[in-house]
Amino acid sequence: MNLRKKIRKPWIKLIRIRRDLIGNAIDMFGGLRRAEHIFMVLAAILIGILGAFGAIGFRYLIKASQEIFFRTWEYSLSWVFAMPWWERLLLPVLGGLLVGPIVHFISREVRGSGIPEVMESVALRGGSIRPRVILSKIAAAALTIGSGGSAGREGPIVQIGSAIGSVIGQSLAVSARRLRTFVACGAAAGIAATFNAPIAGALFAVEVIIGDFAVTQFSPIVIASVAATVVSRHYIGDFPAFAIPSYELVSSYEFIPYTILGILAGLTAVLFIVSIYKSQDIFDALPFPAYLKPALGGLVVGLIGIFFPHVFGVGYESMNDALWGRDVTWLLAVLVLAKIVATSATLGSGGSGGVFAPSLFVGAMLGALVGVQANHFMPGMTANAGAYALVGMGAVVAGTTHAPISAILILFELTNDYHIIAPLMTSCIIAVLLATYLKKESVYTMKLVRRGINIFEGTDINLLRGIRVKDVINKDVEIVPGNYSFTELIRCMIRSHHQEYFVVDRQDKLIGSISIQDLKQFLKDEAYLASLVIAADIAHPPLARLYLDDNLDLVMHHFGRYNVDELPVLDGPKTQILVGSIQRKNVIDAYNREVFKRDLAGGMHSVVTAVSKERTVELAEGYCLVEMDPPDGFIGRSLKQLNIRARYGIEVILIRKPTQEQEGIPNRPGAIPTPEYAIQPGDKLLVLGNAKDIDYLQNRKGRR
Repeated sequence: MNLRKKIRKPWIKLIRIRRDLIGNAIDMFGGLRRAEHIFMVLAAILIGILGAFGAIGFRYLIKASQEIFFRTWEYSLSWVFAMPWWERLLLPVLGGLLVGPIVHFISREVRGSGIPEVMESVALRGGSIRPRVILSKIAAAALTIGSGGSAGREGPIVQIGSAIGSVIGQSLAVSARRLRTFVACGAAAGIAATFNAPIAGALFAVEVIIGDFAVTQFSPIVIASVAATVVSRHYIGDFPAFAIPSYELVSSYEFIPYTILGILAGLTAVLFIVSIYKSQDIFDALPFPAYLKPALGGLVVGLIGIFFPHVFGVGYESMNDALWGRDVTWLLAVLVLAKIVATSATLGSGGSGGVFAPSLFVGAMLGALVGVQANHFMPGMTANAGAYALVGMGAVVAGTTHAPISAILILFELTNDYHIIAPLMTSCIIAVLLATYLKKESVYTMKLVRRGINIFEGTDINLLRGIRVKDVINKDVEIVPGNYSFTELIRCMIRSHHQEYFVVDRQDKLIGSISIQDLKQFLKDEAYLASLVIAADIAHPPLARLYLDDNLDLVMHHFGRYNVDELPVLDGPKTQILVGSIQRKNVIDAYNREVFKRDLAGGMHSVVTAVSKERTVELAEGYCLVEMDPPDGFIGRSLKQLNIRARYGIEVILIRKPTQEQEGIPNRPGAIPTPEYAIQPGDKLLVLGNAKDIDYLQNRKGRR
């Protein structure tokens, strides 16, 4: 026990120091919050700078990881070809052994690219991302890529940047609307710092992460992207990610092979998406520990790498070779399939890394392959194969991500050449149209849909899918043993206030249910049935069986299908033990609470302004925001001692000091309530709760 205290003591001190620093930062920014634009600009610059340093640090950590595994800081194909075959086989396996425990035990959000998790946090959790994701993602992705795993660094950089933005927003206690903007700022900073492409970074955040070009605060996203680009250019240099020769459209006839390239890119993108998730299903079904599966995926990559080490890591060197037309035709065709299989094995087995760079790789090889054939059949009328490799990169990325604007602008900023825009747009749009026709979901949204989340399906469904049955379960149910006689059932009905009775056997397994209407039908025959019928005889089999981890969207589907108001909840499919019920009213109340919280988060400015003018603002039926003087018995006591939430059912939102101005406060003014805060004379409490509870608390004045 003493050892545990010694270990915990420095951590507790660190947490308190962090809390003090955050409090000081909030006080410092308090004046700036009165000018929302200034606050958002400064926050965006801070996120952009930190996001850029995160991207730069991550790139160097990948190099350090390559130094450990491949014994070289400057990774190159010639170096890998010179290595013994058994090292190429085993290095990805060793990396998988290290990555598996990080993903499985520390932070499961870092599995795969991480972009779907960011999209989910923005759509369903107001942009909230756990701080541990930053370090976990850096470590897991650097080990995966550095050991030869076939994955990209762009997805991890986006997740790292987004997590940085989220942590900053949570530390400053911003609203959910601003927090989503901060997350988008971090994502834009990551892309901008990676590709030296500020415009593409901002549009990627809007098109992919937020998924809505009607975003209300676009300026901070652009500012964060530009700030990240400035930092990146200072430390890495002002040059694009790829060394690209100048290209031009030789003739209008070239649109024929570019159209063919767009069709092939769309088909390849669909193959890539299907392959990744089919691989995940295969690995998930394997009967051994999840933390060992990345090592098995590494074995698949190692087997491919023995013959084609081009698939190791990010693959930028091979892409540059394709852009300059250095690879032979047969190798291009093989590398398209080899990279798809290697990436699917890496990510499907539980490795950490992105799909953006592998999509670029596949597109470059496919485009160069089409370009070689175009040169052969249309000599003198087509550009060299490298031009097609560049267009192919954009087309496959557009097809896999369903984000054509970002793909076009990233490739445009890589070339800084307007001449390639027309064929690039042609191939990208064709690839997206074909890919979305064949596969509705992108490589990012597919992961969410498989979890039952569709971020584009509508807010109502997303809200319900984000709430589990266990969060709203009703445990006050009437349970009836199956051997109850009819007379006992009648007595139970008389003394109970329930409308539904759930019948269970001796092991508490659900047999069925009896409604009060069912019992009323048999009342006239009570004398005959008293000794003949037991509860199990007249119980109806359950129309639907719900489990604790089911979401409320499924529950509402059952309510609508069977036209009932209450359904049983079981602990699991195997045991079938009744643990409670869920009523239609429970679902509606939970939905209203979520809508209320989101509306409150998004519109806190006008609400708080109204309350500051000595008004009580009703937010929902029976619930309101009130600014009140604390009862005399509260003075000098901490919020932890008072335990207001538990004792009165009221939430203290803010504590306003007597010296603070009350006008023009844009977002959650005053002191953030912490458990240690002791209420002082002159303080005003901004409280949220039921009107009756607030009235009761206000009437306690003078009591101790």
